[in-house]
Amino acid sequence: MAAEVESSALPPETGRGAVARAAGVIALGSLLSRVLGLVRESTLSHFFGTSGAASAFFLVREIPQKLYDLLVGGHISAALVPVFSEYTDAERRAELWRIASVFCSLAAVALAAVVLLVEVGAPWIITVMAGGWPADLQQEATFLLRLISPALLFMGLTGAVMGLLYALKRFSYPAFVTALFNGGIVVAVLVGQEHLGVASAALGVLLGSVLQLVLQFPGLRGTRLRPTLRFSHPALRRILGLYLPVVFGVAINIVRDVVDRRLASGLGEHSISQMGYATTLIQTALGLIAAAISLAILPSLSRADAAGDEQGYQANLGLGLRLILTLVLPATAVLYFLGRPIVSLFLEHGAFTAGDTTIVTWALYLYLLSLPFAAVDQLLIFAFYARKDTLRPNLVGAYVVGIYLLFALPFVGQWGLFALVIANSAQWIWHTVLMLLLLRRHIGWPQGQRIGATLGRSLLAAVLMGLSAWGTATLLEWALGTAGLGNRLVTVAAGAAVGIAVYLGLAMLLRLEEIWVVWKAVRRKLGRP
Repeated sequence: MAAEVESSALPPETGRGAVARAAGVIALGSLLSRVLGLVRESTLSHFFGTSGAASAFFLVREIPQKLYDLLVGGHISAALVPVFSEYTDAERRAELWRIASVFCSLAAVALAAVVLLVEVGAPWIITVMAGGWPADLQQEATFLLRLISPALLFMGLTGAVMGLLYALKRFSYPAFVTALFNGGIVVAVLVGQEHLGVASAALGVLLGSVLQLVLQFPGLRGTRLRPTLRFSHPALRRILGLYLPVVFGVAINIVRDVVDRRLASGLGEHSISQMGYATTLIQTALGLIAAAISLAILPSLSRADAAGDEQGYQANLGLGLRLILTLVLPATAVLYFLGRPIVSLFLEHGAFTAGDTTIVTWALYLYLLSLPFAAVDQLLIFAFYARKDTLRPNLVGAYVVGIYLLFALPFVGQWGLFALVIANSAQWIWHTVLMLLLLRRHIGWPQGQRIGATLGRSLLAAVLMGLSAWGTATLLEWALGTAGLGNRLVTVAAGAAVGIAVYLGLAMLLRLEEIWVVWKAVRRKLGRP
């Protein structure tokens, strides 16, 4: 009887299965991209380690990404998908093509202008962000920025097309764009590093950005996009209106990132690359879990809100929160209990030393404090975006920059880069707490969705999973040692396998139904009954 009551809190099977299958597609693409992302970081660590050149690349790689977030990236979840989703019915498709054409054309013009400004202002940008570096390293970073900045145009157009495809619920092609992006960097470094040095990685970013745009073209079958210089349309004004608060929030975070990098540049040439490597591992988990589930569920939330289906909205939101909790908690446990072996396996070779492993591992531990919060936070932001409310999440984002500064500025001199990592984690945690309070007040907590029970069961299973993974890895390190790639691979693989087996067993014992929803969706995607 208890099982029947719990199951009644779930959305209908068709809706639940559709969200899970969409999340499965995005997660599969994200898995491939994250694997290639680890290969990318492993390749960079092998050839460049935590050198000044590596830090210069990590710094300039972020600049087109931040500009993309400001100009296009935030549109996808905040405005494009919610607005485009209203025009996806068959009788409104012609209008959808017109709106998408206007937005893509406007984006292309704006992005080209920004690329030109970056090319001209590159020395000033580097001085502001990395003024603590010596002059020769700043000059190298300026050169890399000029190489990499044209990627912004292709990244922006890719984002605009992705917004259209997500609204149409064509998840397959957008899911794999980052994989091509990372693959382009890996190929470019392997082929060109001997002659070009770290400039090969910058050219790889440009190559990857072109490839990810080209990949979207097959997904546009049946669409009728046309270049236009007529930028007037009511829907475009709605998109820009929804996005204005996001611009504010993103701009504030860009200021925070500039402060963060400037502080890090004053800590030596190695700090930015060391923080970058640790961040990659965190972003891997966020991309596989939070981004996949949030992007998959956003169209359903947007359509439920547009239709006035409050029950459907709450059911999908509750499902998303439960899915994230059951997946992000074990991911956090694995990264914590196997942190050092994982860092050593992927990064400690070539120019990357054991001392670098120690620093990156500690940075990873401090970032992990905020990983579950950041995963939940992403879905909460999307829940407001689906309501066409982009103001509140971005006001919160602006406010919590003060939390970052409160931790970073007083302690950076004493704790170095670890103060910056702690400040970043504190910012994420406080942002999530405030978003939860706003959710209860302005949307309402999803009632009858068993979120608290799922949290408790998942947390218990994740802790036991982590302990079993740690015990297995420790035993193997004692038996095999830590020297050699093969021994490290066996240690991490066996520890993770035992941990996953324990978690799945406990999920069955504790009746964590969400795990089986994901498993069924994956099996369907693989063509199995």
